[in-house]
Amino acid sequence: MYQYDEHDRALVNERVEQFRDQVRRRLNGELSEEEFLPLRLQNGLYLQKHAYMLRVAIPYGTLSSRQLRALAHIARHHDRGYGHFTTRQNIQFNWIELEQVPDILAHLATVEMHAIQTSGNCVRNITTEAFAGVADDEQLDPRPLAEILRQWSTINPEFLFLPRKFKIAISASEQDRAAIPVHDIGLYLYRDAQGEMCMRVLVGGGLGRTPIIGQVLRDGLPWHHLLSYVEAILRVYNRHGRRDNKYKARIKILIRALGIEAFAREVEEEWRFLQDGPATLTDAEYERVAAAFSPPAYAAAEDEELAFGTVLSRDPDFARWASRNLQGHKVPGYSAVVLSTKPGAAAPPGDVTAVQMETIAELAERHGFGEIRITHEQNVVLPDVRKSALHDLWLSLKEAGLATPNVGLLTDVIACPGGDYCALANAKSLPIARAIQQRFDDLDYLHDLGDISLNISGCMNACGHHHIGNIGILGVDKNGNEWYQLTIGGSQGKQSALGKVIGPAFSAEAVPDVIERLVATYVAHRHEGEPFHDAVQRLGTAPFKEGVYRREEMPA
Repeated sequence: MYQYDEHDRALVNERVEQFRDQVRRRLNGELSEEEFLPLRLQNGLYLQKHAYMLRVAIPYGTLSSRQLRALAHIARHHDRGYGHFTTRQNIQFNWIELEQVPDILAHLATVEMHAIQTSGNCVRNITTEAFAGVADDEQLDPRPLAEILRQWSTINPEFLFLPRKFKIAISASEQDRAAIPVHDIGLYLYRDAQGEMCMRVLVGGGLGRTPIIGQVLRDGLPWHHLLSYVEAILRVYNRHGRRDNKYKARIKILIRALGIEAFAREVEEEWRFLQDGPATLTDAEYERVAAAFSPPAYAAAEDEELAFGTVLSRDPDFARWASRNLQGHKVPGYSAVVLSTKPGAAAPPGDVTAVQMETIAELAERHGFGEIRITHEQNVVLPDVRKSALHDLWLSLKEAGLATPNVGLLTDVIACPGGDYCALANAKSLPIARAIQQRFDDLDYLHDLGDISLNISGCMNACGHHHIGNIGILGVDKNGNEWYQLTIGGSQGKQSALGKVIGPAFSAEAVPDVIERLVATYVAHRHEGEPFHDAVQRLGTAPFKEGVYRREEMPA
């Protein structure tokens, strides 16, 4: 893992003391809420329905066990005993008192963490997939370049006041597990025919009120030009992006207005002044950062597969968990393990208690190298576990409530906090997730259905990424009442697709029945082994609409 140098430490500590003074002035009335608003947003602090919410950055989703214990401390002493992992690999604390924020930030600084640029119109947390560096389908490790992007974008004065928030993700695996096409800039890292590290650059992706899949801006970009090319894109956006209307301020709207060809010409012209300049990355700089991501001391793989196979044959419950919650590892004898934060109705998606955080930290040290990852799907990953230790790990996870074998299944729901917390939400997300999880609590049936992603957002801001769920649910307001609009056929990955609305919205009470009917229609029409998304692509929405809108059978 990357370790802060003296520049990182100085920057974060100075920001903590600066914000401590700003909080003091807000509390004693020297600053109005209007004056305080941009200052707190620069430090990841939102004012929600019931309290302040603090969003803490987890760069490219990577944590040490020490850092996770610090988050557990904050959950226990400054919140209500839990934190909420987000789709952008951050963590949110929803019950924060303003007076305590400077001390929280100071505590985070002691473990090389902060909340800088987790909100506001700036470059947000750089994300990548949770299995970066260990995935068996990975061409290159994207983490060194993700870290270089983090350092470059943190308090970069030119890009702290963009027209709107700006999100960048990078991936280097065969499967895109980081939702690259729905970011403002998405970067695919690969080796060209000569073995050189190159990038495919996508721009203009995003969800929200106007969902758009990103377009290829440039392919074959040598990695040395990462920063200068991203800077050229941001300069063009900063110059031309709208500031008079926040709903039309994202880069995707600019690109749609100009067209990708005209936008590309603007970027190339801007890059002409930056190419081969001071922002060009050197081999020495890359190696300096990459040294922090050197592989750990993996053990020899003797008899790992035999021991693992023996336990699988003896314990069917363990085998079922292993079939869903393990990810292939590039080192023989090891697996990456996904810890589901979706136990069903017992806890909201993405919520992890302080006790669970401490347990995960201890297990990361006992069965790995003290490293933890956060997924785009709001789950937790232990990236390096010997296969011979998986059964013992599973038993420990069962005790902690983190061993639900549902990764990728219908109840592995992605959901924003919704109307229970967020002042922007039109409707609640968490009760809908809970009702669906209660309805589909038969694991045998879920495993028979196979992979189905279900995403829920409480408003058009789409923090739950409902547009790219195989089944998407959007909370809408109808005359002061909460209703839910459904889409089907969305997907994430290199072949990302936006879901299509199936028809009029439903009441909260009707949603579980509607999901049941969608699933029943899929089961009735699917070919053998055909995933839900593929069935929708083949059949279209008509049979699903027919199955759902049989009004004489719909519940009152």
